[in-house]
Amino acid sequence: MTTKKIRLLLADDHPVVRAGLAGMLAAEDDLEVVGEAENGAEACALAAELRPDVVLMDLRMPVLDGAGATARLTREQPGVRVLVLTTYDTDADIVRAVEAGASGYLLKDTPRLELAAAVRAAARGETVLAPVAAATLLGRVRSPAGPQAPPVLLTARETQVLALVALGRTNADIGRELFIGEATVKTHLIRIFNKLDVDDRTAAVTVAMGLGLLPAAR
Repeated sequence: MTTKKIRLLLADDHPVVRAGLAGMLAAEDDLEVVGEAENGAEACALAAELRPDVVLMDLRMPVLDGAGATARLTREQPGVRVLVLTTYDTDADIVRAVEAGASGYLLKDTPRLELAAAVRAAARGETVLAPVAAATLLGRVRSPAGPQAPPVLLTARETQVLALVALGRTNADIGRELFIGEATVKTHLIRIFNKLDVDDRTAAVTVAMGLGLLPAAR
Protein backbone atom coordinates (compact mmCIF):
# COMPACT_ATOMS: atom_id res chain seq x y z
CA MET A 1 0.00 0.00 0.00
CA THR A 2 1.38 3.41 -0.97
CA THR A 3 1.89 5.79 1.94
CA LYS A 4 0.32 9.21 1.49
CA LYS A 5 3.03 11.81 1.15
CA ILE A 6 3.14 14.99 3.21
CA ARG A 7 2.76 17.90 0.79
CA LEU A 8 5.09 20.84 1.41
CA LEU A 9 5.17 24.44 0.26
CA LEU A 10 8.46 26.32 0.63
CA ALA A 11 8.29 30.07 1.29
CA ASP A 12 11.62 31.92 1.20
CA ASP A 13 12.80 34.92 -0.78
CA HIS A 14 16.19 33.34 -1.53
CA PRO A 15 16.09 30.93 -4.52
CA VAL A 16 19.27 29.18 -3.35
CA VAL A 17 17.69 28.45 0.04
CA ARG A 18 14.54 27.08 -1.58
CA ALA A 19 16.59 24.88 -3.91
CA GLY A 20 18.65 23.60 -1.00
CA LEU A 21 15.58 22.77 1.06
CA ALA A 22 13.87 21.08 -1.88
CA GLY A 23 16.92 18.95 -2.57
CA MET A 24 17.38 18.07 1.09
CA LEU A 25 13.76 17.08 1.63
CA ALA A 26 13.62 15.10 -1.62
CA ALA A 27 15.68 12.44 0.14
CA GLU A 28 12.67 11.66 2.34
CA ASP A 29 10.26 9.21 0.70
CA ASP A 30 7.21 10.50 2.57
CA LEU A 31 7.75 14.21 1.85
CA GLU A 32 6.89 16.01 -1.39
CA VAL A 33 7.59 19.66 -2.25
CA VAL A 34 4.59 20.78 -4.30
CA GLY A 35 5.38 24.48 -4.64
CA GLU A 36 7.72 27.38 -3.87
CA ALA A 37 6.96 31.00 -3.01
CA GLU A 38 9.29 33.99 -2.82
CA ASN A 39 7.16 36.10 -0.46
CA GLY A 40 4.33 35.75 2.03
CA ALA A 41 1.59 36.91 -0.32
CA GLU A 42 2.60 34.35 -2.93
CA ALA A 43 2.74 31.68 -0.21
CA CYS A 44 -0.87 32.39 0.76
CA ALA A 45 -2.01 32.30 -2.86
CA LEU A 46 -0.18 29.05 -3.62
CA ALA A 47 -1.41 27.44 -0.41
CA ALA A 48 -4.99 28.16 -1.45
CA GLU A 49 -4.30 26.59 -4.85
CA LEU A 50 -2.09 23.64 -3.90
CA ARG A 51 -3.49 22.76 -0.44
CA PRO A 52 -0.20 21.67 1.15
CA ASP A 53 -0.12 19.94 4.51
CA VAL A 54 2.78 22.04 5.81
CA VAL A 55 4.28 25.38 4.79
CA LEU A 56 7.95 25.95 5.61
CA MET A 57 7.89 29.70 6.19
CA ASP A 58 10.78 32.16 6.32
CA LEU A 59 10.19 35.27 8.43
CA ARG A 60 11.92 38.13 6.61
CA MET A 61 10.35 38.34 3.15
CA PRO A 62 9.11 41.19 0.90
CA VAL A 63 5.48 42.09 0.14
CA LEU A 64 4.17 40.15 3.16
CA ASP A 65 6.49 38.83 5.84
CA GLY A 66 6.36 35.36 7.35
CA ALA A 67 4.42 36.29 10.48
CA GLY A 68 1.82 38.17 8.44
CA ALA A 69 1.50 35.28 6.01
CA THR A 70 1.21 32.82 8.91
CA ALA A 71 -1.61 34.81 10.46
CA ARG A 72 -3.46 34.93 7.13
CA LEU A 73 -2.95 31.23 6.44
CA THR A 74 -4.10 30.07 9.86
CA ARG A 75 -7.15 32.30 9.56
CA GLU A 76 -8.13 31.41 5.99
CA GLN A 77 -6.84 27.82 5.79
CA PRO A 78 -6.80 26.37 9.31
CA GLY A 79 -5.98 22.88 8.02
CA VAL A 80 -2.54 24.03 6.79
CA ARG A 81 0.27 23.85 9.34
CA VAL A 82 2.97 26.52 9.27
CA LEU A 83 6.49 25.65 10.37
CA VAL A 84 8.71 28.72 10.60
CA LEU A 85 12.26 28.11 9.37
CA THR A 86 14.48 31.13 9.82
CA THR A 87 17.94 32.39 10.73
CA TYR A 88 16.48 34.79 13.32
CA ASP A 89 16.20 33.77 16.97
CA THR A 90 15.28 37.04 18.67
CA ASP A 91 12.52 36.97 21.29
CA ALA A 92 10.36 39.38 19.29
CA ASP A 93 10.51 37.23 16.15
CA ILE A 94 9.71 34.05 18.06
CA VAL A 95 6.78 35.51 19.97
CA ARG A 96 5.31 37.19 16.88
CA ALA A 97 5.47 33.98 14.84
CA VAL A 98 3.88 31.84 17.54
CA GLU A 99 1.18 34.41 18.23
CA ALA A 100 0.43 34.44 14.49
CA GLY A 101 -0.39 30.74 14.74
CA ALA A 102 2.78 28.93 13.69
CA SER A 103 2.86 25.26 14.67
CA GLY A 104 6.62 25.37 15.08
CA TYR A 105 9.73 27.52 15.02
CA LEU A 106 13.07 26.14 13.80
CA LEU A 107 16.38 27.65 12.78
CA LYS A 108 17.95 27.07 9.38
CA ASP A 109 20.90 25.21 10.88
CA THR A 110 18.55 22.38 11.90
CA PRO A 111 19.98 19.05 10.58
CA ARG A 112 18.09 17.35 7.75
CA LEU A 113 16.77 14.43 9.78
CA GLU A 114 15.54 16.75 12.53
CA LEU A 115 13.88 19.01 9.98
CA ALA A 116 12.13 16.06 8.34
CA ALA A 117 10.95 14.81 11.73
CA ALA A 118 9.68 18.30 12.57
CA VAL A 119 7.72 18.45 9.30
CA ARG A 120 6.08 15.12 10.11
CA ALA A 121 5.25 16.27 13.63
CA ALA A 122 3.75 19.53 12.35
CA ALA A 123 1.66 17.59 9.83
CA ARG A 124 0.30 15.52 12.75
CA GLY A 125 -0.72 18.73 14.49
CA GLU A 126 2.07 18.69 17.05
CA THR A 127 4.08 21.68 18.23
CA VAL A 128 7.75 21.77 17.22
CA LEU A 129 10.09 24.38 18.69
CA ALA A 130 13.82 24.92 18.63
CA PRO A 131 15.26 25.08 22.18
CA VAL A 132 15.76 28.85 21.90
CA ALA A 133 12.08 29.32 20.98
CA ALA A 134 10.87 27.08 23.81
CA ALA A 135 13.07 28.97 26.27
CA THR A 136 11.73 32.31 25.08
CA LEU A 137 8.09 31.28 25.49
CA LEU A 138 8.77 29.69 28.86
CA GLY A 139 10.53 32.86 30.00
CA ARG A 140 7.36 34.87 29.34
CA VAL A 141 5.52 33.12 32.17
CA ARG A 142 8.33 32.94 34.73
CA SER A 143 7.96 35.44 37.54
CA PRO A 144 10.90 37.71 38.41
CA ALA A 145 10.58 36.26 41.89
CA GLY A 146 12.07 33.04 40.53
CA PRO A 147 11.88 30.02 42.86
CA GLN A 148 9.66 31.90 45.33
CA ALA A 149 6.85 32.26 42.77
CA PRO A 150 3.86 30.00 43.40
CA PRO A 151 3.77 26.93 41.14
CA VAL A 152 1.30 26.71 38.28
CA LEU A 153 -1.30 24.05 39.06
CA LEU A 154 -3.64 22.54 36.50
CA THR A 155 -6.58 20.38 37.48
CA ALA A 156 -6.68 16.78 36.29
CA ARG A 157 -9.27 17.71 33.66
CA GLU A 158 -7.26 20.72 32.47
CA THR A 159 -4.22 18.48 32.11
CA GLN A 160 -6.26 16.00 30.06
CA VAL A 161 -7.52 18.77 27.79
CA LEU A 162 -4.05 20.25 27.27
CA ALA A 163 -2.52 16.82 26.60
CA LEU A 164 -5.03 16.33 23.79
CA VAL A 165 -4.29 19.83 22.46
CA ALA A 166 -0.61 18.79 22.32
CA LEU A 167 -1.64 15.89 20.10
CA GLY A 168 -3.31 18.27 17.66
CA ARG A 169 -6.91 17.54 18.63
CA THR A 170 -9.59 20.14 17.90
CA ASN A 171 -12.03 21.30 20.55
CA ALA A 172 -14.68 19.07 19.03
CA ASP A 173 -12.31 16.08 19.10
CA ILE A 174 -11.45 16.74 22.74
CA GLY A 175 -15.11 17.00 23.68
CA ARG A 176 -15.86 13.63 22.09
CA GLU A 177 -12.87 11.91 23.70
CA LEU A 178 -13.59 13.27 27.17
CA PHE A 179 -17.40 13.11 26.87
CA ILE A 180 -17.85 16.81 27.55
CA GLY A 181 -19.37 19.64 25.52
CA GLU A 182 -17.30 21.77 23.19
CA ALA A 183 -18.23 24.84 25.23
CA THR A 184 -16.80 23.13 28.32
CA VAL A 185 -13.57 22.45 26.44
CA LYS A 186 -13.32 26.16 25.59
CA THR A 187 -13.89 27.05 29.23
CA HIS A 188 -11.07 24.74 30.30
CA LEU A 189 -8.76 26.27 27.69
CA ILE A 190 -9.53 29.80 28.87
CA ARG A 191 -8.62 28.78 32.42
CA ILE A 192 -5.44 27.07 31.21
CA PHE A 193 -4.41 30.14 29.22
CA ASN A 194 -5.00 32.36 32.25
CA LYS A 195 -2.98 30.11 34.55
CA LEU A 196 -0.07 29.88 32.13
CA ASP A 197 -0.31 33.56 31.09
CA VAL A 198 -0.46 32.73 27.37
CA ASP A 199 -2.79 33.63 24.52
CA ASP A 200 -2.84 30.55 22.29
CA ARG A 201 -2.70 26.76 22.18
CA THR A 202 0.88 26.42 20.95
CA ALA A 203 2.28 28.62 23.69
CA ALA A 204 0.17 26.80 26.30
CA VAL A 205 1.58 23.42 25.28
CA THR A 206 5.15 24.74 25.15
CA VAL A 207 4.98 26.41 28.55
CA ALA A 208 3.27 23.43 30.16
CA MET A 209 6.01 21.12 28.86
CA GLY A 210 8.67 23.49 30.13
CA LEU A 211 7.08 23.58 33.57
CA GLY A 212 6.81 19.81 33.67
CA LEU A 213 3.00 19.84 33.55
CA LEU A 214 3.03 17.74 30.37
CA PRO A 215 5.58 15.20 29.13
CA ALA A 216 8.04 16.66 26.63
CA ALA A 217 7.36 15.85 22.98
CA ARG A 218 9.44 12.94 21.70
